[in-house]
Amino acid sequence: MFLNMLREAWRAMAANKLRTFLTMLGLVIGVGAVVLMLAIGQGAQTLVKEAVATMGSNLFIVLSGGTTTGGARSGSGTAPTLTLQDARAIAELSPVAAVAPTHSGNAQVVYGGVNWRSQVIGVTPSYLEVREWRLVRGQPFTDTDMRAATRVALIGQTVARELFGDEDPVDKTVRIANSPYLVMGVLSPKGQSFDGRDQDDTVLVPLSTAQRKLYGSPFPDTVRFMMVKAVSESAMDRAEQAITQLLRERHRIQADAPNDFTVRNLSAVADVQAETTRVMSIMLGAVASISLVVGGIGIMNIMLVSVTERTREIGIRMAIGARQRDILWQFLLESVIVSVVGCLIGIALGVASAYLVSQTTGMMVVVTGTAILLAFAVASTVGVFFGFYPARKAAALKPIEALRYQ
Repeated sequence: MFLNMLREAWRAMAANKLRTFLTMLGLVIGVGAVVLMLAIGQGAQTLVKEAVATMGSNLFIVLSGGTTTGGARSGSGTAPTLTLQDARAIAELSPVAAVAPTHSGNAQVVYGGVNWRSQVIGVTPSYLEVREWRLVRGQPFTDTDMRAATRVALIGQTVARELFGDEDPVDKTVRIANSPYLVMGVLSPKGQSFDGRDQDDTVLVPLSTAQRKLYGSPFPDTVRFMMVKAVSESAMDRAEQAITQLLRERHRIQADAPNDFTVRNLSAVADVQAETTRVMSIMLGAVASISLVVGGIGIMNIMLVSVTERTREIGIRMAIGARQRDILWQFLLESVIVSVVGCLIGIALGVASAYLVSQTTGMMVVVTGTAILLAFAVASTVGVFFGFYPARKAAALKPIEALRYQ
């Protein structure tokens, strides 16, 4: 019985191919738009997650204070309020896993006849642990290099490519600010940071070397900022409170005085960005879903026209024994078929559009099975919802009146 109804529904739609196609066109566009918008939103979320992963997990940045000269105030990191002793004290806190004080700047790096301007950062050996940064070749420098302020370096993938090409950089000598540095290792790729900076365009040298021989510093034991890694995500709040309390005590800051440092929770910043992209994804999907409603209204409109055109046919069916529920199912099946076929075409269109956007713009798009199932479920529900009223109207016709209809 059901298969007979299905065949009849398919035959009825095949009799008006153009009208059937125009009926499902709204759903095709709607489903395609939903799949595409959700893919773009998911791609944005994936980018944020990847950026978070490259930074490391459970991270804080502790910045030194600002300065005030002649009434003009400068930002955090301009006053030498953080010291190496502060870093060692923070490392002793129970919620803290590791601390990496840093001193950064830019310098020209030269190898043979090739030169490249890059960010050169003075760090301690714990920097690699804090940033969760591996070496693909070579070995890291040690505390001995720190104490001796040796001229050694670890280089990022971009620096290695620009200076050495296909040549192995390990154990080669480069010149940084006209001084020779031995390349001890090559860092694994990190990609872009939150602000779009190429993290692989980096050279790491011992902190003491950067302070004494590369950049110079009137305050040798001070650092502009330090990166702190908490032992776990659940310990982030405790770590932030402990760091703040410890530094206030060490800097002898009065209870009513402001901090001369700033503690920034990078995980919180990442969560905000992730939430922003999630909301954007939902909004894109909601906007695209409007076209699904429009497509559903189109189905209702065409099905109502179909009921009017086939009123006499409905009367004949009822006269030979068809029940109201048979008529209801007949027209409802037609609506469902239009919805399902429109959904499938729309999904294919959405996936193809996402691939095209990715190839032409370089934008990351991620088509997930969840997005496809969601679009299919919503579109099918819309089709059934808007198709029910015309089907019910057809089933409610009285046989005598239907037979008299011209």
